[in-house]
Amino acid sequence: MAILVETFHLAPSAQGTLQARIQQMVAEGILSGRFRRGEKLPSTRRLATHLGVSRITVTLAYTELQANDYLTSRGRSGYFVSDNAPEPPDFGPLAPRVDTVDWSSALARRFAGKAALGMGKPSDWASYRFPFIYGQADATLFDHANWRLCAMKALGAKDFTALTQDQFDADDPELVSFIARHTLPRRGIMARPDEILITLGAQNALWLAAELLTVKRPVAIENPCYPALRALLAQAGARAHPVAVDEHGLPPDAIPDGTRVIFTTPSHQCPTSATLPLRRRQALLARAAELGAVIVEDDYEFEMAFLRAPSPALKSLDEDGRVVYVGSFSKSLFPGLRLGYLVGSAEFIAEARALRASVLRHPPGHIQRTAAYFLSLGHYDALVRRIGRALGERRAVMETALSHYGLEIAGKGAHGGSSFWMQAPDGIDTAELAHSLRADSVLIEPGAPFFAGESPPRTHYRLGYSSIPSERIDEGVARIAAVLARAGAAG
Repeated sequence: MAILVETFHLAPSAQGTLQARIQQMVAEGILSGRFRRGEKLPSTRRLATHLGVSRITVTLAYTELQANDYLTSRGRSGYFVSDNAPEPPDFGPLAPRVDTVDWSSALARRFAGKAALGMGKPSDWASYRFPFIYGQADATLFDHANWRLCAMKALGAKDFTALTQDQFDADDPELVSFIARHTLPRRGIMARPDEILITLGAQNALWLAAELLTVKRPVAIENPCYPALRALLAQAGARAHPVAVDEHGLPPDAIPDGTRVIFTTPSHQCPTSATLPLRRRQALLARAAELGAVIVEDDYEFEMAFLRAPSPALKSLDEDGRVVYVGSFSKSLFPGLRLGYLVGSAEFIAEARALRASVLRHPPGHIQRTAAYFLSLGHYDALVRRIGRALGERRAVMETALSHYGLEIAGKGAHGGSSFWMQAPDGIDTAELAHSLRADSVLIEPGAPFFAGESPPRTHYRLGYSSIPSERIDEGVARIAAVLARAGAAG
């Protein structure tokens, strides 16, 4: 690899001859680790031109550095950092810097505390033998070859505009068209292109909805619910009212008077997996109409319906235009894709598009076009079927193991999904349980972060099975049961 000439600068305040200063500049680059063994330096002519010095001055500096074994010359190829050059010293971590800025008064708003959701996964989660965590991709199931082909196709000359052009606030028409013609009709939704907005995953879609709809307004949310939603609403200054869900999801008659916005996950409640029955969906729409409220429907994981067909989306029953629909490809393809979409009335989408443009313009064009090819060429549907078969098999193994070892299921969903909502015995703190299980190479998700309030229930936990092979499930559940038994005996 060649070292860019633009990285070389002579400090005006440096002492010594030009030759000595150039030597010092190169030696410091090597000793600091910026220039690495085997990397090629700029030619003497190019560096001299860049620094505004004579070529002989650079040549003499390089020659001296070569004599000291910092550099080596390779015939007509030029100068390179020597394989025998000194190793950069390890000074350890940098000492903490003491800022003179008083950030407690300089910051107009704070977000870090509100975003501390307690749901972090260890970066090395894949090294655990029994990762019962939610939402991670399984490399053995993903269609690497066809995704790569679609990415290469999107890099072609035909798609140069989609790859390189700043679309300002527009989205890839190929992706929008596929969502309108194929994805949404599967959920019973018919929408025009001006009623669809591409987002950076469901998180970005929920943020847009929160910023546009909830600022300083009373909002109803499910309890328990997706923890990041509470953080988004807190950032928007919304007055969030948690409504306890039951075995059928959100009860419409429990939504308080005065509510302006209702956030719900009706097809696959997060995290209990409960499905809102048709009659309750109709009642929810009626309650929202009575309140004059807007409903934000997060329809995550609807593709993972391998037990039976999912219920039509709440948006499909909406005749008033009061439902804003949130969808995502991040769960069905891979989390790092960060690609989702908002569907709503044209007036709402126009405002969401303007807000998005003020922050990030639009999701990367190449990613949008790659996804459009992957979807339109049939690879996406094939992948969803393959994932569905694998999850169906893993779910069956999980149910057998959970029953065999006597673990209590609090919610498992009617259509499929990729997780179980679990209930530990009274007195068990599942945060401590999760910590103990890591020593046995088992990962679980404590349930407390899903609940609102200062003293959330501590006995729930979630077991995901999207990232663990079927043959490891039984032993992993056995280890959970063993730790639970020890904790119960100690209590």
